[in-house]
Amino acid sequence: MISIENARSTTGTKCREKDISPISGMCPLCIEECNVVCEVGKSAFRGREVLYPSNEYFGHSTAASNKNYMIDWSHFQILAELLGAQGIEANPDVAFFENSDITTRVATHSKKPIDLKVPLVIAGLGSTDVAKRNWKGMAMGAAMSGIIETIGENVCGMDKESIYTNGKVSKSPDMMSRIADFRELWDGKHGDIAVQTNVEDQRGGVDEYAISSLEVNIIERKWGQGAKAIGGEVRLTTLERALELKKRGYIVMPDPEDPMVQEAFKAGAVKTFERHSRVGFPAHESFVEDVEKLREKGAKYVFLKTGAYRPEVVAFTMKAASEAKIDMLTFDGAGGGTGMSPVPMMNEMSTPTVHLEAQVLMCAEIMRKKGKFVPDICFAGGFTNETQMFKSMAMSNLGDGPIVKAIAMARSPLTAVMKSQYFARLAETGKLPAQFASGYGDDPNKFFMLSSQIQKRYPDKKVGVDIPWGAVGLHTYFTDRIGEGLKQLMAGSRKFKLECLARDDIASLSEVAARITGIETFDQMAKRVIPGMLECW
Repeated sequence: MISIENARSTTGTKCREKDISPISGMCPLCIEECNVVCEVGKSAFRGREVLYPSNEYFGHSTAASNKNYMIDWSHFQILAELLGAQGIEANPDVAFFENSDITTRVATHSKKPIDLKVPLVIAGLGSTDVAKRNWKGMAMGAAMSGIIETIGENVCGMDKESIYTNGKVSKSPDMMSRIADFRELWDGKHGDIAVQTNVEDQRGGVDEYAISSLEVNIIERKWGQGAKAIGGEVRLTTLERALELKKRGYIVMPDPEDPMVQEAFKAGAVKTFERHSRVGFPAHESFVEDVEKLREKGAKYVFLKTGAYRPEVVAFTMKAASEAKIDMLTFDGAGGGTGMSPVPMMNEMSTPTVHLEAQVLMCAEIMRKKGKFVPDICFAGGFTNETQMFKSMAMSNLGDGPIVKAIAMARSPLTAVMKSQYFARLAETGKLPAQFASGYGDDPNKFFMLSSQIQKRYPDKKVGVDIPWGAVGLHTYFTDRIGEGLKQLMAGSRKFKLECLARDDIASLSEVAARITGIETFDQMAKRVIPGMLECW
């Protein structure tokens, strides 16, 4: 495996030579007269900035790990079936892939489970610029698709127009508008809007504000994410903004109140400031009490989002979630990412998604045998398509249906929205790529294939104006690509309901994958089933 430690696209660094040292990642011959900026060289100029994705794209990009973890969802194969069908009548006129049921439910142990048209959740998109810039498209697209969207951490704290009284938020126009954007197209039946809260949010009373003033049904506590094991971060481009956020209690680096830092910023040596969130230190009893208090305050559902911590923390999380009877628990594996996670941390820290799911299932199996409550699970961590979703859900069936009820995505939905908005702008100025325009047309009403359907569905709103093209693109990605693709895979396995997906619907392609997950390889499966079919013939 070739090291990429000294040349990363995420940090805008390169090596001069192609045959780099596999140990250090440096060029075998490093010369003084080299004008190529590698990781070491850029670090000499910009220091801590090189820990993060390239500054010049902040707010207009997403970033994730580019490390090969040696196991991912491609290391499993979905098995095709010929004999019989589950979840539908085994009739050629009925068992057509369009009749596959891809709806799911989360919070299934609550009085009123939440129905999802597609087994998807948009993971917390909070105070980062890229989330704010694309929020309307994300929110409306999610609402149209009938899924849950999560407003991420620090939104109230980062809102320039927020009003705080005695340290508690009493008004946040940004939070209000994000909720309103989702509810504008929400049918009130499928999916919902959730508000995620971290340590800073809890101190600022965001949960109470969301529940009492904005009538939010779902509060999600956040313990972490797979892309990094430290608090949330954003980049600030003005001294005034840095000073404002430090006064609100955030950690801002370098210190904007330091006169030397202020001079360096004015001189251009310091280009930006970093705003950091504090990390929490959850304890079992206090967490259970916290969840009880949230419900007493009026939260109809309480979710928990956690990162990809060490195995014993996975067990601790499952135990705490069980005791608190969390409505949905999201585990986020390494490899994903959205905004401003440190690049070395994204690559080199936390548990990869497949490993993490195997650990969660180990916990769930032990808990089930002991008669303990097992919360509905949602998985995140680099998911982009329906094949990965199918495999994760199928793997999680421990006997009475998958415990992974939905898959969370953030980076790929953002890409769908950003790409949609960008190409719509190109169309307005006549700058679409020639090949694209010749293949799909130069009018968004033509190259967005669901445009007319959406217009018919919402006759009192104009597509492209009231409903942004980003929302159209996201809805198309979620329903017409992922949704249809998932239906086809299910039909190919002759499993026409998600609850029918099982571990023997997939096979490991390597001994390593089989050892980690317990999913049989093709040869193991063949040795188990073929003799029984033929020896008694």
